[in-house]
Amino acid sequence: MERSGYQVEVLSGIDSLPPEVWQRLAPADDPMWSRAVFGAMERSSIGPDGYAYLTARRDGEVAAVLPLCLFRELRLDAVVGPRERRLLAPVRRLLPRLLRVPMLFCGNLLGQGHLLAPDPPPPELCRLLVAATLGFARRQRLGTVVFKDFTPMELDPLRPALESSGFFFLPSLPDTELPLARSSFEEYLAALPARPRRNARAKIRRFQARPELRIEVLDDFAHLLPEVLALYRQVMDRADQTLDVLDGPFFAALHADGELRRQLVACFEGERLVAFLLCLFTGGGATGARIGLDYRIAHDARLYHNVHYAAIRLAIAAGCERIRFAQTAYEPKLELGCHLVEQGHAMTHLRPVPRAILRRLLPAALSAALARATKAARTGRPEKEGHRHAVR
Repeated sequence: MERSGYQVEVLSGIDSLPPEVWQRLAPADDPMWSRAVFGAMERSSIGPDGYAYLTARRDGEVAAVLPLCLFRELRLDAVVGPRERRLLAPVRRLLPRLLRVPMLFCGNLLGQGHLLAPDPPPPELCRLLVAATLGFARRQRLGTVVFKDFTPMELDPLRPALESSGFFFLPSLPDTELPLARSSFEEYLAALPARPRRNARAKIRRFQARPELRIEVLDDFAHLLPEVLALYRQVMDRADQTLDVLDGPFFAALHADGELRRQLVACFEGERLVAFLLCLFTGGGATGARIGLDYRIAHDARLYHNVHYAAIRLAIAAGCERIRFAQTAYEPKLELGCHLVEQGHAMTHLRPVPRAILRRLLPAALSAALARATKAARTGRPEKEGHRHAVR
């Protein structure tokens, strides 16, 4: 496809894009946009049936890249909240095929959405890429198209092209981000408001009162991957939503990558792994990417909080400007000092009638789900430790 001097092609894998192109266009401070993460997704079976990279060139140079995730039969009952899942239970029993929807996700399945392009991308490029995305969805017979978890700033340049192509806009769960303007962990603690500071010190003392527990930071954790996966599955078994479920090949591929800095905050009870937080680093940014907990002792030992404190120590020591902890457990993360980062979806359906139904029903439903997910953060009512409202 060629228009306005741009030529669009679809590439089938991250290895089809030269590393220097990805480095030039991808967010420099977001580890979830490293090539290693996308390569690990492609080498695993975490949900999507396929991946593609919509690429625009001008004068022979790559000007923009939009990653795509293809779901031939996305299970709706796995990605909605518990209330909606209960309502869908009779349908799941009687007509399970109705709950399997062909869907195309645009952006990053595991992180914040971006169009990899100059800032801001010119309108003609946005129009071309939106049209090419819809054309790809038609060829692949994927009726629903979603630009997933884009911040308003990232979505605004695309908005005119999306609106003119029939997309409508929905709220999504916010991201969580902790600014790190401190030179030490003690300075970070001292800067917290009085109540969160007291709570943090109490949780650290609670952990330290159990001499059988210790936290180590590991560069090489290949020998622990089976235990990591088992603890991660304990968390996923309690998750409200399971759009993506990481597997052994994903963790193994990420560990084997030699370019991305990744460290495991590992908590042991004796020689037994009882909690972990996988931390990724790039530029001035860090991410607590995935967590695992042994719920046998997680609450009493305050494992959730203490692996997060260890990750904050790591990020401060690495000189990071911020660390993100994704769309989970908002109340404890606000207590850590995180900010909520607004995000949204743009969605459409290729056929007019389903599009009209989705436009009428989904905005109110997702707004209600967002209100429920952030209620504890807004009211100060505690959530269960380590409980996940969404999967990222």
